[in-house]
Amino acid sequence: QVQLVESGGGLVQTGGSLRLSCAASGSIFMINAMGWYRQAPGKQRELVAAITSGGSTNYAGSVKGRFTISRDNAKNTVYLQMNSLKPEDTAVYYCNADLRTAPYLGSRGYWGQGTQVTVSS
Repeated sequence: QVQLVESGGGLVQTGGSLRLSCAASGSIFMINAMGWYRQAPGKQRELVAAITSGGSTNYAGSVKGRFTISRDNAKNTVYLQMNSLKPEDTAVYYCNADLRTAPYLGSRGYWGQGTQVTVSS
């Protein structure tokens, strides 16, 4: 059993900052990439940022220069520092981890339950 638990969402004014955290726990052998996705009402879920186990990152164009993804491999935790927030960043943010639960098994993606981020204008 694997769990991803997110925290850090909330309500913030335009220009403010929030830091999201996502901790993976349970039967984990190895975590490959971890990432953050978001889904606004009436829209499809989209990738916000991702980070490999080696620390390589990629970002959606809309958040480059404002958001920073990082991870602590010892704690199986990924973070998303969000600065200069805009109303269009309002969405439910989901954590995703591509991981293996045993050395003889391939990897698959796991999702957190989501955390709401609301940016008021």
